[in-house]
Amino acid sequence: MSFSSSFYHSPLSIKIDHSGQAIKPCATVGKVQNFPFSIRSNGAQICNQRILRSRVSVRRDWSFIGGARVFNPKVTRLVHYAKGGRIHASWFSGPQLASRVFTFGTAAVLPFYTLMVLAPKSELTKKSMESSIPYLVLGVLYAYLLYLSWTPETFRLIFASKYLLPELSSIGKMFSSELTLASAWIHLLVVDLFSARHVFQDGLENHIETRHSVFFCLFFCPIGILTHVITKAMTKTTRKEGHSI
Repeated sequence: MSFSSSFYHSPLSIKIDHSGQAIKPCATVGKVQNFPFSIRSNGAQICNQRILRSRVSVRRDWSFIGGARVFNPKVTRLVHYAKGGRIHASWFSGPQLASRVFTFGTAAVLPFYTLMVLAPKSELTKKSMESSIPYLVLGVLYAYLLYLSWTPETFRLIFASKYLLPELSSIGKMFSSELTLASAWIHLLVVDLFSARHVFQDGLENHIETRHSVFFCLFFCPIGILTHVITKAMTKTTRKEGHSI
């Protein structure tokens, strides 16, 4: 009796049968040899980010039907190899950067507000508020976030209307990015601290109570400026009345 053996070397993509369902690979990796059988796996996948290599041990069984040698494969192990990709440092990009910058910026301005509210006449407070270092640091951080969050679509979202004016819906879509939102938060912190410093120094110069106004500048800057204007006007009026008497 003669036996014939059959071998297949066609470069076809492998189909992986997972729980009875055929899964087609996302991409053919290298040159694949296809056998007349299906490979079963416990959840294997070939995608752009993974290369799947299966080690198959072939057990030869004899079949006298048709005088052919039949190969019965037995998958022993499936090994995943991750493709090398770009390495992202959590400190330099992505949502983690936005979260850390948000926390750092908030914590950085709190000591200045604390000094202006609790010790407005202290020499340490006066020297601290004369310094431009916090504005330089936050300004550089804001510029970096702006660079990371800026996309070609940003201009279109800012000048969305036919009159080249912003629209509320487009601005809301722009701030859906965490990096853009973090840059806007740093922007607010810088402007609020600058306004609070102006209120504080104006109060020292004109001998006006500013602690309540500085406190409002931290959370509600326009209200803090408004309360300072009102406080200043009331103080001047009271002084004029006192001088007239």
